[in-house]
Amino acid sequence: QVQLVESGGGLVQAGGSLRLSCAASGRTFSNYAMGWFRQAPGKEREFVAAIGWSGGNTYYATAVKGRFTISRDNAKNTVYLQMNSLKPEDTAVYYCAAKMGWDHLTLDYVYDYWGQGTQVTVSS
Repeated sequence: QVQLVESGGGLVQAGGSLRLSCAASGRTFSNYAMGWFRQAPGKEREFVAAIGWSGGNTYYATAVKGRFTISRDNAKNTVYLQMNSLKPEDTAVYYCAAKMGWDHLTLDYVYDYWGQGTQVTVSS
């Protein structure tokens, strides 16, 4: 089992920045690729970004590429999502998730473990 706890969400004005954190415990964190997803009210959960076990590989959704940066610190069992130039359409609950392997990253159902989510609200 891997337990994931997100933090860092909040209310920010458009153009501002937030950094989300996801702390992991349980099985060896460095064995897992990590992903960030988000779900806005009335919409399906969507992929945001993913990072490989070593941090050397990253992948982003088109909507956030160039504005968001995913990173990880395996010594701290933590993955981060730095979000810059935030827009009102980024408003959602953000979830981190863990999976083995570096494939099908954008598909939420292939992830084995999920956090409880953290709310991000961007005001215009």
